[in-house]
Amino acid sequence: MRASRFFISTLKEAPSDAEIISHKLMMRAGMIKRLGSGIYTYMPMGLRVIRKVEAIVREEMNQSGAIELLMPVVQPAELWQETGRWDKMGPELMRVKDRHGRDYAIQPTSEEVITDVVRGEVRSYRQLPLNFYHIQTKFRDERRPRFGLMRGREFTMKDAYSFDRDVDAMRESYRIMYEAYVRIFQRFGLQFRAVAADNGAIGGSGSHEFHVIADTGEDALVYCPGSDYAANMEAAEAVALTGARGAATEALVRTATPGKVRCADVADFLGIPLSATVKSIVLAVEPVTAASAQPGVAEKKEAEIWMLLLRGDHELNEVKAAKIPGLGTFRFATEAEISATFGTPPGYIGPVAPAQPVRIVADRTVANMSDFVCGANLEGFHYTGANWGRDLPEPQVHDIRNVVAGDPSPDGKGTLSIQRGIEVGHVFQLGTRYSTDMNATFLDVQGKPQPLQMGCYGIGITRILGAAIEQNFDDKGIIWSDALAPFELVLCPMGYDRSEAVKAATDSLYADLLVAGVDVILDDRGERPGVMFADWELIGVPHRIVIGERGLKEERLEYQGRRDAQATPVPITQMVQFILDMRADRLRSSRSGPVGVA
Repeated sequence: MRASRFFISTLKEAPSDAEIISHKLMMRAGMIKRLGSGIYTYMPMGLRVIRKVEAIVREEMNQSGAIELLMPVVQPAELWQETGRWDKMGPELMRVKDRHGRDYAIQPTSEEVITDVVRGEVRSYRQLPLNFYHIQTKFRDERRPRFGLMRGREFTMKDAYSFDRDVDAMRESYRIMYEAYVRIFQRFGLQFRAVAADNGAIGGSGSHEFHVIADTGEDALVYCPGSDYAANMEAAEAVALTGARGAATEALVRTATPGKVRCADVADFLGIPLSATVKSIVLAVEPVTAASAQPGVAEKKEAEIWMLLLRGDHELNEVKAAKIPGLGTFRFATEAEISATFGTPPGYIGPVAPAQPVRIVADRTVANMSDFVCGANLEGFHYTGANWGRDLPEPQVHDIRNVVAGDPSPDGKGTLSIQRGIEVGHVFQLGTRYSTDMNATFLDVQGKPQPLQMGCYGIGITRILGAAIEQNFDDKGIIWSDALAPFELVLCPMGYDRSEAVKAATDSLYADLLVAGVDVILDDRGERPGVMFADWELIGVPHRIVIGERGLKEERLEYQGRRDAQATPVPITQMVQFILDMRADRLRSSRSGPVGVA
């Protein structure tokens, strides 16, 4: 490719609405153009990166035995209604009507469509296992699109769906996809981590997320440096930080704490560690409305009030809380509900003798505490010396907190660390979540119908671009890996339009590189060296060769990698082999995987 015949549109400054570094650099490098909120045109330079991402994903999916098809962007509402997701997805699911008034969804994912395909095609266990995938446009109507391609509304995703005869076979398909994902991210040349995750709205029995490690990541990743344990914050298990509960050594005393409504303030006021306090979080669950005895009038019931207890220095994990039986649809209680239930405004509430009955859940650590401090349900007062059994009944006990760095690893092999990551892939064990709802069955060996066991596997194709940049950039611009770069190498001739010697040498080298299979672009625009170098450093091309008259006289060219501080002189006759040898070394390195894979 010659630069004069390509489209290069770099900017010195990022648009004012660009927020994070990947958004700014992609806009400046001319890779994307904003069309609307969360909607972008992929410009030629950016599209080349996308196509390289897709090619690696496609190769590894095909190698793993998955079969490519293409499902529609617009999907009939009836399929989504079968699984209940037409209502459950809420406003993120964009809904449209055709000219006949029929409802359709603009797909955010395709579980319903692929299940419909398979239930119409698969009859026998002999046709299993199956794994279909496609690379397709998705749309999710984000409440607040931001960060460029990191949280847009329209994006490209690879989603795959496996179908098996039983749970063991489904887990084997899951393992195959997990390993394919590891190979994919290794080939991308990115530092990443696979972590256990919550299944969320997709449903199912187990999942892993794949995160690109980056300080700007939205997700907190929990891992044990001394073992294979890794999970995202939502799913990370928090063990009790104390062993068996100690015996009570203090009397229960109602102690004045005027104006102290935060655990930290109470601890400072009393001169005790924050870890000796217990915070109370009040949740409400709306009851199912029942028909009253009076026809046409619904009976209004009060919300059920729950109190969740955490150590004063810990934070609630809402995903874990929602998994407690009875709390699946919780909301945070209002100040009026709190006052009515506990007889005091927030800040002084506690589990000892509330004014109204409540359901109490204690975190594992709190359940093992003794002589702790908690609200006294009287404004301006807290209890000191509170103890389970003596002062309040034994609670339900659940893991409901976020882990913190230094917590014991659940596998008992060290302590936990936390790093930031950007989710770019997710694999799910769905089980029969969709096949049961949609009556997708097959005949087993005995000729009996059984629901298909499913898995699903997604990679955010366009999100990879933003995540890769967040991990790899400097003050000059983007630093692409060889596998993802829009061009592997750029030729920068000094005076291409003025020197016949430079032009001839450049054209000859360009032709040799093309024959050798190198993805090279020749900058024949006639720009000044400073402008030319700045453009390619901003765009992030990983390798550069400079051709100038002085070097030609000495029969050498200058090679410089994007991360190199200095150029390396290479004899003209050896340059192509020099590039091919470096490529072979990098390929071997990428196959072994970057540091940081869990």
